[in-house]
Amino acid sequence: MHNADLIVIGAGPAGMSAARRAAALGLSVLILDEQPAAGGQIYRNVDRASAARNDILGKDYTHGRTLTEGLHHENITHLMGAVVWQIEDGTRVAFTQNGKGALAVGQRILLATGALERPMPLPGWTLPGVMTAGAAQILLKQSGIACQGAVLVGSGPLLYLIATQMVRAGVPPLALVETQTTGDLTKSMRHLGGALRGWPYLVKGLRMLWDLRRAGIPRYVGAKAIAIEGDQNAQAVTFKIGKSAHRIACDTVLLHHGVVPNTQAARSIDIPHLWDGAQNCFVPEYDAWGRSAVATVFIAGDGAGIGGAKAAALAGEIAALEIAHGLEKLSEPARDDTARNLRKHLAAERAARPFIDAAYPPYAGAIAPPDDTIICRCEEVTAGDIRRFAGLGCLGPNQAKAFGRSGMGPCQGRYCGLSVSQILAASNEISLDDTGYFRIRPPLKPVTLGELAAMDVPDMNEVQN
Repeated sequence: MHNADLIVIGAGPAGMSAARRAAALGLSVLILDEQPAAGGQIYRNVDRASAARNDILGKDYTHGRTLTEGLHHENITHLMGAVVWQIEDGTRVAFTQNGKGALAVGQRILLATGALERPMPLPGWTLPGVMTAGAAQILLKQSGIACQGAVLVGSGPLLYLIATQMVRAGVPPLALVETQTTGDLTKSMRHLGGALRGWPYLVKGLRMLWDLRRAGIPRYVGAKAIAIEGDQNAQAVTFKIGKSAHRIACDTVLLHHGVVPNTQAARSIDIPHLWDGAQNCFVPEYDAWGRSAVATVFIAGDGAGIGGAKAAALAGEIAALEIAHGLEKLSEPARDDTARNLRKHLAAERAARPFIDAAYPPYAGAIAPPDDTIICRCEEVTAGDIRRFAGLGCLGPNQAKAFGRSGMGPCQGRYCGLSVSQILAASNEISLDDTGYFRIRPPLKPVTLGELAAMDVPDMNEVQN
């Protein structure tokens, strides 16, 4: 059994920065992370990347080394390949590592679980050759493999980033098919003041667009009626711009229309969540320090609402200050004085977010896909099935499980939950908050009987003490 003052779940920007700050203040810290190295998705494999790969991925990626280097502290224990599958009483965490179950006990827990790519169900999206843009970036970061002959489909700055990285890697995308419209850009102008305060992000975006234009990458903006053609695998992307129909032959399609908080762990311990209309997703409730409704559990980073890597790191530090204060390692004046500067930088990092969210909304055609589009890939439940469930009286995702097993596969609803909730809400004409989300229960990730059998079961008096 592992004991620590603070258990951090996730070794992305928020988890790493929180761990370092807490360790520096005298707390013992245990980091549990599924990946084989620290960095999270944004800084995946950053310590092992070659110089050539760093040139492709850019300075924002290599910045992650400043965070991974901070984990080399005597008060930090980092367990890699540790898959968390249960949290109990806000103090105990069950996980699996190297084929064996284990238990960790801490006085505080920080959920730094990051984000997931928003599901983008389109006709043909389950064909071989179709994957998320983030998955393509993981291939590049982890293995140095760039997807050839690909079309990027969706919206958001991540598309531009991945496209420019592909250009640098020598395998430029065939085209970008973008779903945002001039109307979306017009609506976003009410947030222009915040965008100007976050001007570095605007400059980066304009630079990426210029690089794509200089590379001759075609861009189709305002696409609708998007579908992926193919029999055994993806063969083309079809779409409309206005009344004009387009078809781009390709064997690889990369989908992306934003990221959403990974809330599975938070939901599993009944932390309340509310619908965020600006970011079009559910977010957990927490206070200014990251404390959730479960007093011993804190949340920081994109798992608490999408803000980006630098904002996540700052939020992790702020949570660590309050955790250290609560465990009597830091005085209130010292906590507040340090937090004041961090909050200033955090506000600056978040300033451009409302503009970005408004300018690049999710693709409407994937929020309300055609009836024959598969929504739950694990159980092959279609959008039409879910609408039929609503017609039969199904009011929420948990009832939908009984009607047709949506959300009951290996992913436990991670990749269909948001779509199921949105389709039911639209069909029943009720709010997303009233519709709700899947009730998450352990195990959060699949665990084998062999892993449970190999688990060291501690003396319960030891656990309670």
